[in-house]
Amino acid sequence: MKITIVAGARPNFMKIAPIIHRIEKAAGMGHDLTYRLVHTGQHYDTSLSGTFFRELDIPDPHVNLGAGSGSQAEQTASVMIRFEKELIANPADLVIVVGDVTSTMACAITAKKLNMRVAHVEAGIRSYDLSMPEEINRMVTDSITDYFFTTSEYANRNLRRSGVPDDRIFFTGNVMIDTLLANRHKFKKPQLWDQLGLKEKEFIIVTLHRPANVDNGKNLSGLLEAITASAKGLKVIFPVHPRTMKVISSLNPGTLSFPITHTHSHTHTHTSHSHSHTHSHTHTLYLTPPLAYLEFNYLVERALAVITDSGGITEETTVLGVPCMTLRSSTERPETCTVGTNEILGTDPAAIGPAMDKLRAGRWKKGSIPEKWDGRAAERIVEIIVRILDKSKNS
Repeated sequence: MKITIVAGARPNFMKIAPIIHRIEKAAGMGHDLTYRLVHTGQHYDTSLSGTFFRELDIPDPHVNLGAGSGSQAEQTASVMIRFEKELIANPADLVIVVGDVTSTMACAITAKKLNMRVAHVEAGIRSYDLSMPEEINRMVTDSITDYFFTTSEYANRNLRRSGVPDDRIFFTGNVMIDTLLANRHKFKKPQLWDQLGLKEKEFIIVTLHRPANVDNGKNLSGLLEAITASAKGLKVIFPVHPRTMKVISSLNPGTLSFPITHTHSHTHTHTSHSHSHTHSHTHTLYLTPPLAYLEFNYLVERALAVITDSGGITEETTVLGVPCMTLRSSTERPETCTVGTNEILGTDPAAIGPAMDKLRAGRWKKGSIPEKWDGRAAERIVEIIVRILDKSKNS
């Protein structure tokens, strides 16, 4: 039985890694399974270098389609054209797509039009916010998927509500967490830990990448000012996406009420963007280039809190038991709030101060780990796939 597994961007690789390990294990136990790993090349990401694959023990893709960037439409078209050729040359009994990037949707459509079956890992998650391209990718993918592998009971309910029958929904848990738990013992102290003299629970991590938060300089500086003011002496570490760095560089230093320090891998240079009333170095925001997975999670595990607009990070903080504040007005992962350590603050900077006061007062919820977020999701997924493929072979 031939399986094609699609990955388009960095988070996808973290999701497919445990699935591939389980497929290899099942094949080793005598199951008739082979897989082909297709990297669509949607994100050309230097952090997706050989090191990333080695660090997380991910096999090299069999092929990189080199779809590249471009507008949503250009990228979707490019992935579809290239993936169609790939599937015609290498037909599959099942195509597995993960997550909610452009490649997920584009490859699901292409596979279905070639009459191949599609399994969606992380199916059914919904923010119901159609201004997010990811939400459209999720909805379209799930409207044509054959087998739905879900991370939560919320996702199951979303799928049932849209008419998916129970016998095609499989609540298997969260593959991102499989990768987190498998690599937790390998988390690696980044250079900036000693450079900045960081101490456990005495700093905050910030990650921001959503266009609504970072594309407008005024919005971005408003959020950063609120974060640094409410940090009250805690160091604020902000690994910055290159796109966000462009916006930060364009801000007028005279308008910022906090100093910014840029850290590089070997030195850190202080750029004082401060007014005369910023009298202490303690309010400094430390900007750092994006960190590798093992280094970033080393920091997350030891942070007092994480302030983010990322969905995936809210899952990781929940499992690591670290307080998390989400600067968005909705989430497609509500279990990180109802069960986990996450709270949705919205995008108004005024909400940050009170949340930080609550954190300092020791009143943040403890949170627990959602059902089946136990490091065994991929194992369940592959067991079910083996069953499905065996059944179709015998029918």
